[in-house]
Amino acid sequence: MIQFNQVFKRFGDNAVLKGVDLSIYQGQVTAIIGKSGIGKSVLLKHIIGLLEPDAGEILFQGRAINTMTTAERRALKMKFSYMFQGTALFDSMTVYENVALPLKENRRVPLREIGSRVRDKLARLDLVGIEDKYPSQLSGGMKKRVAMARALVTDPQIVLFDEPTTGLDPIRKNAAHAMISEYQKTFGFTGVMVSHEIPDVFSICQRIAMLDKGRIIFQGTSTEIQNSNEPAIRQFVRGQDPETIKAAPSER
Repeated sequence: MIQFNQVFKRFGDNAVLKGVDLSIYQGQVTAIIGKSGIGKSVLLKHIIGLLEPDAGEILFQGRAINTMTTAERRALKMKFSYMFQGTALFDSMTVYENVALPLKENRRVPLREIGSRVRDKLARLDLVGIEDKYPSQLSGGMKKRVAMARALVTDPQIVLFDEPTTGLDPIRKNAAHAMISEYQKTFGFTGVMVSHEIPDVFSICQRIAMLDKGRIIFQGTSTEIQNSNEPAIRQFVRGQDPETIKAAPSER
């Protein structure tokens, strides 16, 4: 569905993406993993068009995005939704207003339809009865569900998740992962998730891609990455520090 071909991106002297090749398949959830500060969120922003590559191309269903007209690119962005790190709910807005916001920004959606679509998503995510509450009145797990409702209210084809479980305790983190998995199956969207939660994401993602030193060094299933013999991959998956490994005495 989405393909990166030799994508490069630098910010000043800092080369972040150094020839990324990546394939994202329709109807699956793909996790982008790798060390902190390696460029995973930068990669995610290229998918939705918040950033453009310095070189290389990004294709959507086989067509290069940079060859699309302005109207075609605008229509493409309507197929995407973004679930931000930390939910990014607006404190001054009620739950209803937060979820309705993407539809209100799209002036082609009638007011009557906005109400029915918001109520439908709130009901399907078990959020009935809190429409008039504010984010400050909600638990962390409930905020995640509200953010999910806002991400899904436009019926997107692709949902991008930027570290959706950051700051959650283990119980809420597992609940958030289960929610993403459940609603991906229910709504059928294609998901791309940036995550540090290893090995938790392996159970909810059909594909894993590992970014390291500006390139994708692995693409495949969770089983394949856990069975990989590549040292950098094995060390990251097992949470091992390469410098510690080098300093440790060899086993006999």
